[in-house]
Amino acid sequence: MATTTAALRIPEDLAARYSRLAESTGRTKTYYMAEALSESIDRLEYEYGILKKVEDFRAGRLETITLDELEESLGLAD
Repeated sequence: MATTTAALRIPEDLAARYSRLAESTGRTKTYYMAEALSESIDRLEYEYGILKKVEDFRAGRLETITLDELEESLGLAD
């Protein structure tokens, strides 16, 4: 897998925890930080995607239909 370099500032206590984890397991801090970022991106994309849809709905940019229209389109109308 291709990689790139990224610099970020993190609290000292968090950096110390990554250092202790790396030392105790023989892996690098970079390994664990990349793992943490990888595991969280799916959740973040999902959550911010939902927030964007809510924003679009509130701004009137999202197409909506009534419950009656939905039932009719699904063949569930009386």
